[in-house]
Formats: sequence, C-alpha cells, structure tokens
Amino acid sequence: MTPPPAPSRRQILAAVAAATAAPLLAAAPAQAHGPADSQKPRPKTYDLTLLGTSDIHGNVYNWDYYRDAEYDDSAHNDVGVAKLATLVNRIRAERRGKATLVLDAGDTIQGTPLATYYAKQEPITSTGEKHPMARAMNVIEYDAVTLGNHEFNYGLPLLDMWIRQLGFPALAANAVNARDGKPAFLPYIIKKVELEDDAPTLRVGILGLTNPGVAIWDKGNVEGKLRFEDMVATAAKWVPMMRARGADIILVSAHGGDNGKSSYGPELPNENPSALIAQQVPGIDAILFGHAHNEIVEKFVTNEKTGEQVLLSEPSKWGQRLTRMDFTLSRERGRWGITGKHATMLNTNTVVEDPQVLAAVRAQHAKTVAYVNKIVARSTVELPGAESRYKDTPILDFINKVQTEVVTTALAGTQYANLPMLSIAAPFSRTALFPAGDVRIRDVAGLYVFDNTLEAVVMSGAEVKAYLEYSAKYFRTLAPGAPVDPATISDPAVPDYNYDVLSGVDYDIDISKPVGQRIVTLTRAGAPVADGDQFVVAVNNYRRSGGGAFPGIVKTQVYNEQKEIRQLLIDWAQAKGVIDPADFYQPNWKLVRNGVPVF
Repeated sequence: MTPPPAPSRRQILAAVAAATAAPLLAAAPAQAHGPADSQKPRPKTYDLTLLGTSDIHGNVYNWDYYRDAEYDDSAHNDVGVAKLATLVNRIRAERRGKATLVLDAGDTIQGTPLATYYAKQEPITSTGEKHPMARAMNVIEYDAVTLGNHEFNYGLPLLDMWIRQLGFPALAANAVNARDGKPAFLPYIIKKVELEDDAPTLRVGILGLTNPGVAIWDKGNVEGKLRFEDMVATAAKWVPMMRARGADIILVSAHGGDNGKSSYGPELPNENPSALIAQQVPGIDAILFGHAHNEIVEKFVTNEKTGEQVLLSEPSKWGQRLTRMDFTLSRERGRWGITGKHATMLNTNTVVEDPQVLAAVRAQHAKTVAYVNKIVARSTVELPGAESRYKDTPILDFINKVQTEVVTTALAGTQYANLPMLSIAAPFSRTALFPAGDVRIRDVAGLYVFDNTLEAVVMSGAEVKAYLEYSAKYFRTLAPGAPVDPATISDPAVPDYNYDVLSGVDYDIDISKPVGQRIVTLTRAGAPVADGDQFVVAVNNYRRSGGGAFPGIVKTQVYNEQKEIRQLLIDWAQAKGVIDPADFYQPNWKLVRNGVPVF
C-alpha cells in the first residue's frame, strides 16, 4: 500500500484557517431531570475503543542490539512494534469491525541502533529508502501519531521525509513557524467513525501536542525555524475550534508526562503538563500521554471548569505496553455523549511477534545487526560500567579521554588553546561493558546510548564547583554509621543521565553533608581551584543546551562541529586498534563520608 502524501504546508494552513473561521457552536443547555424522566426508555448505547502506544523509540523487533540477543529484562518485558501489532490485530478481530482507533504519543524514530542506522549511516534523506518505523507502523495502520521531542533529533529534513512516508497524519499543534507563528505541522484531525449500521457518524477530534523541551534539547535543529508553545494554552486554543468544526468527542495525544514538573526549569513552557491540560482545559474526554516512560493504567482528573472526569493513560515505553481505552456513548437530542469510560493495560510479553511487521523490516533489521557486530578494537581487559555511578571507572574515563582529545585538537592555535581542559560524562548505562578481547560497535553504542553531539564552553572555577555541587544531589545523604548499599545510594528521583562526573580536576563528594555543600575538595595539579580560574569544558549538546538544568553550562560554545560522541568513540577505538586503560584511566574523584572513602 502506498501511503498518502503528508499534507503540504498550504493544506495545513488552509485547515487552520477553516477551523479559525468556523463559528463556535452553542452548547446545548443542560436539561433538568424529574421523576417522570426515569420512566423514559434508556437510549441505545454504542462503544468506541482507543488503543494507544508511546515512546516506542525505534523498537520494531523484540531485540536488544547491544547484547545481540532477544530483548529481556528483570521483569521479562518484551519490546517492539511487532508485538504491539499482534495485540492490536487481536483486539480488532475480537471487536468484529467495531470502531477501534490506534494512536501513538510520540518518540518514535530514535532510541535503537536500528533507528540510528537509518538516520546516520544510511540516512533516508540520502537514500530515499523508507524508514523502518514508517514500514512497521504502516502495517498497523495507525490513525495518527504525535511528534515527540526525539523526532527532532536528526533535523527537520529527515523528520519531514519520515512524515511523508507515513500512511497516517503526524500531529503537533504547539510547534509553530518561528517567523509567523503559524502551525508547522498538522495540529489535529477530525475523524469520521462508523459505530454501527444504525448509528449516525461519530466525529472524533484528535489533537496532538509535542514537548516544548525540543527548543532546548534540539536547539541546533530548530532555532530560528520553529517555536514550541505552551501545551495547556495550545489545547485551550484548539479544543473549542475542534468542537466548532463538529468534533463530537475530543481525544488528546500528548508527549508530556503528568507530574507538572520540568527538567529544564521555568524558562520554557511546562514539560509534563498532561494532568494540567485535563484539569484546566474544558471539552477534553481523554488524554493518551507519554514522555516519562511510566506505566499509568488509568487516571481520572476532574476538569475544574466543567466538573467532568478526564481519562488519562500512559503505556510505558519501547512497545512494552498497549493502552486500551473503552468508551460507552449514547445519542440524545441529536448529540453524542460519553456515558462511561475506563482504561486497561496490555502486556506485549503475552503474545508473539506479528509476522507481517517482521517481514516489512527484516532486511533493515539484518543490516543493522551486521553493522553493530563489526569489530572496532581489542580491549586488554574487561571494562564494566555497572559501578560508574558511585566509583571512578575506566570505561567512563574512556569517554572523557576521547572528548578531551577531540576538543583539544580542534582548539589548537586558538585563544582557548592554553586553557586547562575538562570533560563531562554521565553513567548513562548500568549494563555497559567492553569485554576483554574484541570490542564491537554494539559495545560502544551500549556505553553511549544517546545521539548527542560534542560541544565545549568556557567555565570559571566557581561555575565548575557549582556544577559539581548540583550533580552531587544525585546521592542520598548518608548518615554516620549508616550501612552503604550501592543499590540505594542514589536518589531515585534523579535519573542516572542527570548525574555527571568531570575529568581534569580532582574532587571528593562528601555525601554525609547536605546538598550544596558536598564538594569538599576541588583541585587541579595539586592546587585548589580558584573561583576565577578559567577552563575549557567538553560536554554533550543535551547538557550544554540546558537539559537537566545544570548551572553555568548554558552559554556560547567555543567548539561545536556537530560530531556525534558515539561515532567519535567508535572512530577513536578503530584508529587505535587497542583499548587499554593505561592510556586513559586517571582516578580523580571519589565518594567520602566525613572524609573517609565510602568505597
């Protein structure tokens, strides 16, 4: 099946203009019900099912490319669109053709070596090949997908091509053109749904909202081109327009969690406002949401203006879960209304993979497997990453060694060449491992799982200390005499990717002290770091752009050649041929309690 072309910008703007011009429909007045009404026959009811996915992150096969094996975790979850497709097909068959919609709440084309390969090694913008996530999702025949923040990771040209390859609309109402403020993507659709032969058509409005954090996390790709507006305000703008254009019910597909907090602070609209949307914007019946990778089966939020209960659900990540929302509808006085709604969650580890999805992506999956199994170097010893959160490990120093060399070489002969070099890395993965012997691309990719690029800025000694203090909030306070348990030493509210270690300076983190007073020593070459000292600091683009809200790092870059860190690690290992800790391991930090090392 050849998918229809994505709407052109002219079509998008025409749809928006029509929506804006449409007169608002007056709501039917509420009717009082007396005793006599109880004798009236109940109206016939109908049902609608919504199936929802989110944060699939490039998973099609139930496969772990980093281990070169079938995916498995401690809970024995499965992943991938092929598993989701089996559940979707089963539910469609069980419903015997009754109305069933399928939506996705975003973060689709990034997250696995499969997705990276067709963005970086053989980008679809160069080859014209159909993206594996387009192939897989077209088999399911989604009704719409919302753009997540990771859809913007590889630039707008690749995103635009992926959208054109889809057989269904891609939505993002709050992503607007930076120049004129007009929608950059389709804001919403109104889908005509046939419930039963004797029922009038139901018009389902589906509004898509992407995450405002794109403006920080992918600043290099969107700055001056797109602006990302507040998700709550955008919903408040479009929902009445959708009602005015005849939408009988409104579903929102939002790429933003429900806790009302942001990782980047107050300078941009809220990152996780799904519950706030339900609470503050009248006229919404249900919200499928994602971004936080949580499993929230069923949550009701009362709208503060109407008193109506809005149904919310978040289906975990990577295709591990499928949300099912069921709605009971009736029609009175010529208007549709929802008389009941609830949500359940299905686990993809209960089914086999759909053969049609597997077939659609088989050749691309095989090519990716072959690529990640290429040998790039030989390691003299095994280098695990499991302890990198609380111990200085060689494998994290490997990242800092490569980053330091690249930036130092690039800045040679410039005004920054004589400044001391520091480098920042984070323990992204607890399972990263370079085996003794052959090291393959998948081993390096397992160490650096994000598609970050390398940048560098100048920081003062005071800023470096403040940065380290902020990072040190990752740890719980450890009282004197309290047992030390690596499994619980960190604060569960702070993810591993928001804890950083620095090379180029020596420091102790005293976790018996309160947050903000934990960096008890900070020296370079044996001398204390002074507030006015100046350093060049190598860092990834996510952190430098404000991801994690670390202090002192959001400033003009002195190095930014748009080189992907993971590829730099691969290139370094390939050029050297041997990975030997003697070439880069320099222990420079440790956890202490009242000056005594914790480990």
